[in-house]
Amino acid sequence: MFYPKLTEQRQQTLTTEAFLGYDHDLKLSDGEFYDMENLTSDCYPLLAPRVRRGTVQALSGVQAICARDKLCWVQNQVLYINGASMEAYMPSVNIKAGEKQLVSMGAYLCIFPDGIYFNTEDYSDNGYMGHENTVDAAETPISVSLCLADGQALTLSFSQAAQPESPSNGQYWLDTSGSLHTIKQWAEASGQWVSVPTVYVKLAANGIGKGFKQYDGIEISGLSGNEQLKKLNGSQILYGADESSIVIVGLIDQAAEVTSGTVKTARRVPDMDFITECGNRLWGCKYGVADGETVNELYCCKLGDFKNWACYQGVATDSWRASCGTDGKWTGAATLADSPVFFKEDCFHRVYPSASGAHQVVVQKCAGVQNGSSKSLVVVDDRLYYKSRMGVCVYDGSLPQEIGGCFGTVLYANAAAGGVRGKYFISMEDAAHSWSLFVYDTRKGLWHREDSTHASEFARVGDELYFLENGTLRTVYGTAGTKDGPVGWMAETGIMTYGLVGKKYVSRINLRMQLPKGSSVDFWVQYDSDGVWRHCGHIEGRGLRTFLLPIRPARCDHLKFRLTGKGEMKLFSLARVLEAGSDA
Repeated sequence: MFYPKLTEQRQQTLTTEAFLGYDHDLKLSDGEFYDMENLTSDCYPLLAPRVRRGTVQALSGVQAICARDKLCWVQNQVLYINGASMEAYMPSVNIKAGEKQLVSMGAYLCIFPDGIYFNTEDYSDNGYMGHENTVDAAETPISVSLCLADGQALTLSFSQAAQPESPSNGQYWLDTSGSLHTIKQWAEASGQWVSVPTVYVKLAANGIGKGFKQYDGIEISGLSGNEQLKKLNGSQILYGADESSIVIVGLIDQAAEVTSGTVKTARRVPDMDFITECGNRLWGCKYGVADGETVNELYCCKLGDFKNWACYQGVATDSWRASCGTDGKWTGAATLADSPVFFKEDCFHRVYPSASGAHQVVVQKCAGVQNGSSKSLVVVDDRLYYKSRMGVCVYDGSLPQEIGGCFGTVLYANAAAGGVRGKYFISMEDAAHSWSLFVYDTRKGLWHREDSTHASEFARVGDELYFLENGTLRTVYGTAGTKDGPVGWMAETGIMTYGLVGKKYVSRINLRMQLPKGSSVDFWVQYDSDGVWRHCGHIEGRGLRTFLLPIRPARCDHLKFRLTGKGEMKLFSLARVLEAGSDA
């Protein structure tokens, strides 16, 4: 007697041994997760939760933070370096309320828009970059006289239209024959009058040169009198300066005294939207109205001198500015390699500094920094990462490339970011006003979502990344501060369809993982997109050994599953055994 033969059911085993991270699209590659929380690429290709973070201290009223070899921040209008207040060292400096930008240049920390500088090596060296003196000429008359570059008086021996007769060597003659008067000096050796190429004028009055130094670029206003005196108003270079006098380029027919009006001498720092440091200069940008004029400009300070932004002597170390023709407000600035880069939403302007001072600006139409996401600009491993409207982009000096396609159709904005250990951490807000902290591993090309952290500021010190969350200073790797407790984590797959003909079902799911003592894992399944998560298994860690969790889901058309847990875990593989049923 022969028994009927049974047809063996078709069976398929799919094993995932490399877990690729976050991808919020409907169609996922094997090993990707539609949603996750607190997972990391540190153990790739294994799946594992992130390390525990650290809580450093509560910081309310923080206006900005930045990192040097120590952490610096401005809190409630006071500068702190490594947690110590600098208020006692800054008696004459007043930090105003509002958001700040902290920019490091050498040993100096520069605070904008206040225009304050602070030497982090010599605390007594601090003050305002800009400076202004005001002299009431009615109370303190201002004497104006010809002089040499070193401030010594220049005495005219002749002042006439006709060439003087029988001059002595070195005598000066004011030639008034032309509409523009000139000064000439008699050279005995050549027997002729030689034009003096540069003529200087000394303005002397108590307090007129206080706070200035030689070669500062200043602006003079309020000088009254004849046309020659009025022409001294405007931008000038100081060739000499002390508290009671300044020396500038100019020409007057005779010494004069200004006895009326208010005369101002000012060294000004332009109002700028964003500032970055490059090549021992500070570079900035401005779009909007400044001093009553509409501007769309780029600026840089004098080489090695952040106090001077209007010093034009015709040398390579001069200050510099350039007008831009692109429309729209500036949205961010950063330095990549040896170039400052200024962004708008639809383009960027890259400045190529020149040793001769002839800096070149190249404009590139592309996806720029999204408005409100200026803090997302971070250089990681010599590449510049930032948040654009289209997603997250990376710029290596050629053209920006979009790397944020894993976010699906969710739109994010108001991003802030930081970088450390080859990773790019970015906190941003979606349309529903929910926040997420994502991490991009720049070396492995993987995205992971950590949690709903709203980080407003990031700053890297060494191999640790600090961030400010709701008035609390924290660290991403927990090397500073008090470490958090065990990390709760979650991983959710996308819809699993395997392409078998007819109805099919997962007959078994095997999870191979390492679960230390004190950790736990739960397994959940959702069938046919019904929105209900069903608990299918629980494991408690009993030491550093490998667990095999067999799950037998119900028969369905499609499913997705979720892993949740707390504490350390390493998932080595996930195997699904599928069997096909009838079409009924």
